[in-house]
Amino acid sequence: MAVHLGSVPIKLGVLSESDHMSVASINLFVALLCACIVIGHLLEENRWMNESITALLIGLGTGVIILLTTKGKSSHLRVFSEELFFIYLLPPIIFNAGFQVKKKRFFRNFMTIMLFGAVGTLISFIIISLGAIGIIKKMDIGVLEIGDYLAVGAIFSATDSVCTLQVLSQDETPLLYSLVFGEGWIV
Repeated sequence: MAVHLGSVPIKLGVLSESDHMSVASINLFVALLCACIVIGHLLEENRWMNESITALLIGLGTGVIILLTTKGKSSHLRVFSEELFFIYLLPPIIFNAGFQVKKKRFFRNFMTIMLFGAVGTLISFIIISLGAIGIIKKMDIGVLEIGDYLAVGAIFSATDSVCTLQVLSQDETPLLYSLVFGEGWIV
């Protein structure tokens, strides 16, 4: 069945399997996002459940359901695109946190933020790298090059403040919120 729009024929009902999987993945993502927003809003007054926990539980449940229905076989619904995450999902979270931070408090605590962000991360990097050298040599796992130990230190010393910012309330703990946001911004 074809519909002619000028010189462009569009065939209806003919989708390749990859197109069908893309549509199914996008629909599932949008449905889960809407469910997270609605349920998170309904549980706003609950002391023990916040939006982060709601999203985590919904994602966990959906993952288990997909795993059980596909019987562990490869599914395009389970494919995670890092590019899409870093381009479309992470920037709104960071921009939202940046717009909500109180600039006066942020700049008033700038030296403390720099101390935590730069110096604290450097100290953590050194301790973790040296600890990795000691533990791996003591356990006699094998010999790694110095770059590998430094990579372990860099990975484990880097902090991700996105989850922490979701749990903290800027109105209840404004100093802590601005310090955590600033430290995450510096690192």
